[in-house]
Amino acid sequence: MTNETINQEPTNNSNEDTASAEKFTELVNAVHHNALVALRTYYSDVQGQVLNHEVYGPIFIYQVKDTADDGYVCGFFLRELIEVFQSNDKPEQWMASFFVDLMKTKGGKLLPKSPESEDEAKALIDQVLIPQCLAAVTEEFPDTVHAGLGWNEEHGPVFEAGFPAIVEGNNTCAFPIHILMMQLLLNRDPADLILQGLYQIQEDQGLEG
Repeated sequence: MTNETINQEPTNNSNEDTASAEKFTELVNAVHHNALVALRTYYSDVQGQVLNHEVYGPIFIYQVKDTADDGYVCGFFLRELIEVFQSNDKPEQWMASFFVDLMKTKGGKLLPKSPESEDEAKALIDQVLIPQCLAAVTEEFPDTVHAGLGWNEEHGPVFEAGFPAIVEGNNTCAFPIHILMMQLLLNRDPADLILQGLYQIQEDQGLEG
């Protein structure tokens, strides 16, 4: 048996907050502004908007253009931006790094089209999401990690990855497929969450990567 931790992208907890809706709106606007300022440290043409997702809360969408006037779009969650601005010495570098990766695809990269049916969603999961995550885990942790689809009674289908050699304490992390899918649809690499989870397990176990 494995000890497993389910990792979820935090959702909008504004309902639990004692702050008023007005205060929350001010927070969202401030984060949006700070993110624009951060990206404009590196890029001259930056546009952004905030979308409200019924599950994930405010999602911040930014587009930057390169010297060829090609647009690259990436999305971020409220809580992660707050954490970055509070704890990261160079939040502008962190945000810009996602666009550096996107710009490796010449000609621009807008947000992918969301699946319009269960068949489209399944195809995206089977043909893109799972292979991408498996490839990243295998490359980063060759021969030491097991990875693949699993099922969690509370969260449904999950992507699991862990260290079979660890027999005491937590040795597996798992992320709901819908969380990883959302990362993909925001032009984020869903494998990043899994790799972070695995590195956290190593750190908790006192192991060196």
